[in-house]
Amino acid sequence: MKKWILFIVLFIVIVVGISIKVYFSSVEPLKAAEKKAVALANEKTALSKVVDFHIYSGLETVDVIEGKDKKGEKIIIWIPEKSKKLVVKKASDGLTKEEAIQKLLEEKNPKKIISVRLGMEKNIPLWEIYYRSENNLINYYYIDFETGEWLKKIENL
Repeated sequence: MKKWILFIVLFIVIVVGISIKVYFSSVEPLKAAEKKAVALANEKTALSKVVDFHIYSGLETVDVIEGKDKKGEKIIIWIPEKSKKLVVKKASDGLTKEEAIQKLLEEKNPKKIISVRLGMEKNIPLWEIYYRSENNLINYYYIDFETGEWLKKIENL
């Protein structure tokens, strides 16, 4: 009986260990991309604190950093993967996440909003809203970060 208990405990430890290794291996590329993007932003902007980082994959891959500058103002930095030409905007110069959602609600009636995130396409900073409609179909709604105008819609996928 002791052998079975030992075997089960050892099996659980091995499975947990492998799971942890797989998790850290899968997160490593994202952390490396974040480190490179933040280093570039620190070199070329007044970034003093990173609040959020994500990678936007649209027409091209863009690293997006939300943070604060040395004055404490919220800034957003878009770094296209190919050109590495930074686009820096004060958060106050564009729509907030809530305002972007409100723009969607003025035009559509989503069943559930899945995600709202910053991105950039054709050098235009934007909000991408991913939601499900009443018939449970996938929809994307793209809003210009600065003007609030819709740029494109992908509906009923």
